[in-house]
Amino acid sequence: MKIVAFNGSPRGSAGNTHIMVENFLAGAEKAGAETENILLVEKNIGYCRGCFACWLKTPGKCVVRDDMEELLEKFSSDIVVFATPLYVDNVTGIMKNFMDRMIPRLEPFFDKDENGECKHSERTGHSPGFVVISNCGFPEMAHFQVLKLLFKRVARNAGSRITAEIYRDGGGLLANPMPILKPFLHHYKKLLQKAGGEVVTGGRISDKTQAKLEKPIVPPEQYIRTANKSFAGELLKLEKAEED
Repeated sequence: MKIVAFNGSPRGSAGNTHIMVENFLAGAEKAGAETENILLVEKNIGYCRGCFACWLKTPGKCVVRDDMEELLEKFSSDIVVFATPLYVDNVTGIMKNFMDRMIPRLEPFFDKDENGECKHSERTGHSPGFVVISNCGFPEMAHFQVLKLLFKRVARNAGSRITAEIYRDGGGLLANPMPILKPFLHHYKKLLQKAGGEVVTGGRISDKTQAKLEKPIVPPEQYIRTANKSFAGELLKLEKAEED
């Protein structure tokens, strides 16, 4: 099995999203998968011009010459991971540009799904399974409502399916260096690795592992107090620096 992850975090390998992807892929590799982790921030990806050239003039090929041509070839894998931190209830701008530029994979012709709703036909004859990985700074899972619906629609439009979804509230804790959090974060990373292995061996994350993945790392009220204290401290540092 081949799994390719596209990480849309502008922070790249320094981001919380990278920690999630890295551990998920580690578990997948241990289970026998071949994996690749691509940081989109390191790629040259322009925005879609809406010119329809990839449908009419150069079918299947975008006229914008950048790294997307190479990245689209990665969709020949068995599973594609879309990884993004939550920005304004949605994907990052980097990820949105990447997703917009996936259009050469589709035909211009209208087709209907099993519900009678129009969609475009898939051009290549191969649609990998989708895995969604995301985290946000807020301490509630409710903030992922838009993202869940978005990727459900993206998978439908691509003639694909959602193989797994991993959402992490309180994402700011993932890279937290506080010693007291070390055992909790170690446990969560092990769960991410287990999830990666289960996707490879069973085609999905087990209900038991999914439930554990969605448990808060620390109690929400404790997280809120810690976050507010941290932001207040950073603002105080800035004020003192300006005074000096």
